[in-house]
Amino acid sequence: MSDRAEALIRDGVLLAPAGDGVALPVIDLTHPRFAVPDDDAGIKALRRAFMENERRQARVPRFLMRWMIASAARKSRFLRAVFDPEATFLDGITTYAMKLGEANLVPPFDADADKRFARSPHVTCLRLRMQQTAALIADAAARDLRDAPGRPLHLVDIAGGPAMDALNAVIVLARSWPGLLGPVRILVLDPDETGPAFGAAALKELARPGRPLHGLDVVLQRISYDWADTAPLDDCIAGAIASGAAIVASSEGGLFEYGSDEAIVRNLASLHAAGRGARAVVGSVTSSDDHRRRMVAQSSVKVIPRGLAGFAPLAARAGYAIARSRPAIVSDQVELVMGRGGDA
Repeated sequence: MSDRAEALIRDGVLLAPAGDGVALPVIDLTHPRFAVPDDDAGIKALRRAFMENERRQARVPRFLMRWMIASAARKSRFLRAVFDPEATFLDGITTYAMKLGEANLVPPFDADADKRFARSPHVTCLRLRMQQTAALIADAAARDLRDAPGRPLHLVDIAGGPAMDALNAVIVLARSWPGLLGPVRILVLDPDETGPAFGAAALKELARPGRPLHGLDVVLQRISYDWADTAPLDDCIAGAIASGAAIVASSEGGLFEYGSDEAIVRNLASLHAAGRGARAVVGSVTSSDDHRRRMVAQSSVKVIPRGLAGFAPLAARAGYAIARSRPAIVSDQVELVMGRGGDA
């Protein structure tokens, strides 16, 4: 075990196996090591840092920037993943490790180049994205459970990877509204096995005596899923409805950022289930400003910069409306609620 890992454990941070002999810290957003400032002052400071970083990079000639990135990528697992020309999306474990924060990196993600990347404003935005998503999920679930404490809760996480947004939502619920929770089922719909396997290992650690989820009935289940075929999602929602569960869905850094217009509408329509399904859906929407578009153009990871204006009509087609949004510079985190009609 590395010195950093031992120091984290002494500070009350849990570690869970992530495969290949690697153990990673378990992000608990109620622990000060993982929280990112999310007040007006914090957002303004992050925006200033982000824009200053953009200005510095804009002054570097493109050919030199490409050389600098290629050189740094040889020393950084994070940069190799982001700028891999063969990759069109980031895998769940690498994305998760980025969100740990520089002070919490452990092998094999702790090279000097990885640390520099992890302290960048862009990565801080990813950390804030997850934090905001978890908070929106927790608020939506609490709202649904207040009239029926102990009712089953199903958190449906599309392209969720380790589903750390959903797990942290449960941590927040357990801490802030302890009397509301009955059985919780986190259903991770993802084509990859590795990310959800780490999420299940993290849940096991969180449920041990003396830890945040001890004594609660929480299960994490991965379901193989391609969002082009919504049949497994239809089955999840039908099962949740039959059990009388409150349903909250989410997709942080997933469907709303990478999916086509039609894929988004089809999946939201499945979640809606003619008004009987998920009363709230939470997710991240890639910003559409010029800076974000330029960043997308420079990376092989092809998110779609729709912005809220481009995303809202898609949600409306499936019967949802944006109730709230929270900014994290590179994306806006939205909570959708059932609206009127929908033509999907």
